[in-house]
Amino acid sequence: MARRLSHGWPTIALYGGALALGTAALQWLDYQRMVRSNSDDVVIFVIALAFLALGVFAGVRLLPRTWPRAFDGNPAGREALGISPREYEVLLELAAGRSNKEIARALGVSPNTVKTHVARLYAKLKATRRTDAVAKARALGIVR
Repeated sequence: MARRLSHGWPTIALYGGALALGTAALQWLDYQRMVRSNSDDVVIFVIALAFLALGVFAGVRLLPRTWPRAFDGNPAGREALGISPREYEVLLELAAGRSNKEIARALGVSPNTVKTHVARLYAKLKATRRTDAVAKARALGIVR
């Protein structure tokens, strides 16, 4: 027959509590040692945080807030070049990298009509290729 322990649950709980308090005391002493040995690092960290906060505050208060303007397609530039609204739609599709057939499908016109618009855009932008036309339109702020 198994021998019964003479200690009950209250004794085991007392020993467990004493071990937990001892462990907590050791952790506290280790923490105190770490703080004392690294006190210079803590001071430097606090100073760095203060300068960070000062920099953020100064940046928010002193630097002007400039919001990007909404892209409008430079209507004055389009008007100066004589680009019609339909040619502008074709130019936007060219800038998106679409072919004449894709542009014709998207705009609901024939591929020959797209070719005519592209030829007029070349003449107005003084370009010889699609990439030149798009690059010049981007430089003028007509397309993104």
